[in-house]
Amino acid sequence: MAAMKIADARTYVVANPPPHYGGRYWIFLKLITDDGIEGIGEAYSIPFHPRVVEHMIADVCGRHVIGADPFKIECLWRVVYSSGYTQRPDTSLMAVLSAVEMACWDIIGKALDKPVYELLGGQVHERLRSYTYLYPDPADPDDTRVYTDPDAAAEKAAALVAQGFTAVKFDPVGPYTAFDPRQLSLEALARSERFVRTVREAVGDKCDILFGTHGQMTPAGAIRLARRLEPYDPLWFEEPVPPENVAAMAEVARATRIPIATGERLVGKHEFARVLEARAAAILQMALGRVGGLLEAKKIAAMAEAHYVQIAPHLYCGPIEGAANIQLCACSPNFLIQEGIETWGGFHAEILKTPIQWQDGYIIPPRAPGLGVELDEAVAAAHPYTGEALHLEMHDRPL
Repeated sequence: MAAMKIADARTYVVANPPPHYGGRYWIFLKLITDDGIEGIGEAYSIPFHPRVVEHMIADVCGRHVIGADPFKIECLWRVVYSSGYTQRPDTSLMAVLSAVEMACWDIIGKALDKPVYELLGGQVHERLRSYTYLYPDPADPDDTRVYTDPDAAAEKAAALVAQGFTAVKFDPVGPYTAFDPRQLSLEALARSERFVRTVREAVGDKCDILFGTHGQMTPAGAIRLARRLEPYDPLWFEEPVPPENVAAMAEVARATRIPIATGERLVGKHEFARVLEARAAAILQMALGRVGGLLEAKKIAAMAEAHYVQIAPHLYCGPIEGAANIQLCACSPNFLIQEGIETWGGFHAEILKTPIQWQDGYIIPPRAPGLGVELDEAVAAAHPYTGEALHLEMHDRPL
């Protein structure tokens, strides 16, 4: 019997309508085999215009993917990873590779009529604890007080707890800049402490607080802030310093009782291995649309397991990466919690033929084969991205 081959690749750049939670656009890749099986993947946050990204995906697929056997993921992964003989691909190539790899797993699962999690060790978790950022009400997204007013944030957090959430995240430090890391101002320190105190008072012990930052601080500045936050027992302090200096993050980890979380801007097993070796974090937040795909993320999860470190995959993009995250989490013993965009509704649900199931604070892993979701291509075609702005995260807003 002849081996299955990938015969075609198609890219979709989809505009995410207002309020743009999850980004202004999403980039999906569909691979089609010679016997008609289709697989979908997603590339996350490539720092080029999406039309350039389309050409990048077409180049990789044309040179390495078309004609390849989708079952031979390890081999295909190494070929793309090593292209150009650098052995050090940047985040852009890794994001393209992630989309390709994700789509291959979707094909494999459909060919075998199994969810991907059953092919990566089998299901461990019947449901997955989830959290969300504190976002403005989609009906009034211009009301951004939840970002600047601790009382509005606390009110929103209490409402989410009433919906079933057991963890919420927010970032009151302020936007990151090209000149980070920096010392925070006394105003920013006081604002951050006030946010955490007010939210803690509103949710009590019914909800974990996840303190999100984006590498804005020097180690000394992060330690100053952590000492203010410790009395309120956050579940984590996220990426307190930029991710490229693991020793600096380890310095923060040693100086605070708050667990450090990091990983959304890291790629590949080698970068995560350095974090683990330095004991720089207790929680890893790989983004599957950037890290290298599902198998690479599973390897990272296994390394973390050996260090008694947990995983909490990052999500600020479209629902295809979200679906891949769910597959990984369902089969990983050291899973802690999964990020989502509130309850996975809105456009995240509209663009899928069957929405991701969320119930009382938990995601229910699908039993359908592959990634368990199908892109509604009619909806994707009806929302082409025509803008000029690069991808921006909506929670990276000015204060």
